[in-house]
Amino acid sequence: MNSSSKNAVVYWGTGRRKTSVARVRLIPGTGKITINGRPGDHYLNFNPAYLSAVKAPLHTLGLGEAYDVLVNVYGGGLTGQSDAIKQGAARALCELSVDNRKPLKTEGHLSRDPRAKERRKYGLKKARKAPQFSKR
Repeated sequence: MNSSSKNAVVYWGTGRRKTSVARVRLIPGTGKITINGRPGDHYLNFNPAYLSAVKAPLHTLGLGEAYDVLVNVYGGGLTGQSDAIKQGAARALCELSVDNRKPLKTEGHLSRDPRAKERRKYGLKKARKAPQFSKR
């Protein structure tokens, strides 16, 4: 928990997914979402799945309109970025109150999704694709 220059209380959280990293700030406000200086719905191309993922931790606690969400996010695509923002917002809400942790944990908002791109192995074309086999 930090105080900004306007004496408003700011809650921080960091989220990660695939190669995306999101630094999320929660400020008491009206429920506005700003991602990299742009409105959240514009940044996420009005995709309802991405928007609902970003808002999910706030709706779990019934705080959808209570806090403004300011996000700096980089790396990956929109799917990874929206899930990283979700985890960062959940961590910031845990900083808000210790009681918020249990409902966020049961909904799975605090868990890091470990799935990532598998590395390419030598002798193979891709991570698991073998070169074409020829009998003769």
